[in-house]
Amino acid sequence: MSAEIKLDHHNRQTAERIFRHPTSHNIQWHDVESLLAQLGETRETSHGSLEIKIGDEIDFLKGPRHREVSEDHVVALRKILKRIGLTPEDVEGHGALH
Repeated sequence: MSAEIKLDHHNRQTAERIFRHPTSHNIQWHDVESLLAQLGETRETSHGSLEIKIGDEIDFLKGPRHREVSEDHVVALRKILKRIGLTPEDVEGHGALH
């Protein structure tokens, strides 16, 4: 994991829920937005998607229909987090995160 990734307590809990197996079904969209904003830059597009720029990577996530994110969102979020170097081991039990 990159030593530069730092998460506050709330966002660390959100990351833990994203990596949890079986998939957690009570992850709020506003918590996801907060986590992604702490990791990089986010903006809502005119098509209702969230543009996420973390380092040189740019991803897009369509906002959920309800306040909770879907299982498809969780799968996409896991890929995004792993690609930037954040792993389940980093967030479980606080790992190397600050």
